[in-house]
Amino acid sequence: MHKIAVIGGGSTYSPELMEGLIDRAAELRIGEVVSHDTDSRRLGVVGSLCARMCRAAGDPFKFALTTDPRKAVCGAGVIFTQIRVGGQQARILDEKTGMKFGLVGQETTGVGGFAKALRTIPAVLSICRLVEKLAPRAWMINFTNPSGIVTEAVLRHSGVRCIGLCNIPVNLRIDIASALGVAPESVSPDYVGLNHLAWVRRVFVDGQDVSRRLFDSRLTPHASRLRGRPANIPDMDYPPALLRALGMFPAYYNRYYYMEESMKRLARRKKLTRGEEVLAIERRLLEMYANPKLNRKPAVLSKRGGAYYSKAALDVASALLNDSNDTQIVNVQNHGAIECFRDDAVVEVPCKVGKTGAKPIRIGDVGPHILGLMHHVKAYEQLTIEAALTRSYDKALLALLTHPLAGGAEKAPRVLDELNRVHRLRLR
Repeated sequence: MHKIAVIGGGSTYSPELMEGLIDRAAELRIGEVVSHDTDSRRLGVVGSLCARMCRAAGDPFKFALTTDPRKAVCGAGVIFTQIRVGGQQARILDEKTGMKFGLVGQETTGVGGFAKALRTIPAVLSICRLVEKLAPRAWMINFTNPSGIVTEAVLRHSGVRCIGLCNIPVNLRIDIASALGVAPESVSPDYVGLNHLAWVRRVFVDGQDVSRRLFDSRLTPHASRLRGRPANIPDMDYPPALLRALGMFPAYYNRYYYMEESMKRLARRKKLTRGEEVLAIERRLLEMYANPKLNRKPAVLSKRGGAYYSKAALDVASALLNDSNDTQIVNVQNHGAIECFRDDAVVEVPCKVGKTGAKPIRIGDVGPHILGLMHHVKAYEQLTIEAALTRSYDKALLALLTHPLAGGAEKAPRVLDELNRVHRLRLR
C-alpha cells in the first residue's frame, strides 16, 4: 500500500484532489494520505473537510494532517506539491506591479511569473532536501506554479524524481473532444511547447487526423477559442489571420504573447485583478469548508480555476504506480524530443508514463515560429532559476531583460526594484 503526501494541503484545491484520491483509492492502492501546510489555520479548515469526505466514503485510507514536512514526506511513494509562497496577497502585488509599469502581471507569465518563481523555487528545493533523505524513491508530482520553471529547478538542483504537471493539456483535450462531439479518451493532440506556452499542431481521434475539421471551424471570426477556457484567462478570440498563418491552435496562455496589448487593455478595464477575484472566492470557500455538515466538494470550487486538476494529477500517479505506460502531457526534460532544443531543458510534451518515469515521445522539428519563442522564454526561465538560487540582482535583471513581456531595458530595472522592495526579495 502506498503513502501519498500533499504539500500545500491548505490549498482550497485540496478537496478536488481528495475527491479523486477517494474515487481511485483501490486503483492506486492507497494506504495513507498525509496533508501538510505551514499555515495551521488553513490546514485545519481545509483538512477537516477532507477528513469528513474521507469518513463519508467509508475511510478508504488513513488520513492525517501535519505542519511538519518531515512527517508528511517520510516513506511517501507519491508527493504532490501545490504550494503558494506569500499567498494570494503576493499574487495581487505581482499583478499590480506589472500593471503599474504597463506590463503583463499574470501569475505565471511575464512579471508575475518571474516574481512567483523567485519566491517559490527556494521553498520547493527545501522540500526536496527532505525528500532526498526521507523518501528517496518517491515521485514528486509538481503542480506548483510556475510549474515548468519549478520542475526544471527541481530536476537541475536536486536528486528528486519529479514530473511537472499542469491541468491545461487535460482541459484542452476535453475541450477539443467537446468541440468534435467525441469522447476525450479518443483524442490525441500533437501538443508541443513549454508550460503555458504551447501549441496543438494536429489532432487525432482514434488515430485519424481530424485537424482540418477542427481548425477550419476555428478560423472564422469569433470562433477562434475553445469553450473550455480556464477561469483565469480573459475571454478573447485569437485573430483569424493568426490562426491561418499558424495552421495550428495556440494554447490558452499564448494570448499573452500573441495579443499582449489587447490582454493588457482587458486587464485594465476590470475592476479587480484575477488574484483579487480568487481571494474573494477563497474566502467564500473557506467559510463553506468550515461548515461541519459539509462532506463533499462544493460546486463553487469550479470558479477557483484548476478544472480537472485531480484527474490530471491522479492519471499521472496511476501511470507511475501501476506501470500503465499511458500517454500523458507533462513537464519533463527534453532528451531529444524536440530537435534543436537543449536535452536538459524542461518541456511540456506527450510522454509515455510508467514505473520508470515519463519518457518524452519524439516530436522532431517544430519550425522556427515555435522554436524561436520557446528558446526566448526558456532562456528567461533558466536565468530566473539562477537568480532564485543566488539571490543575484544582476541575474534577476538579466532574466527580466530576456523575457519578451518584461519591458526591456526601459522598464525592467524599475520593475525589479519595485518587486525587490514590495516582496523583500533581498536581491543583492
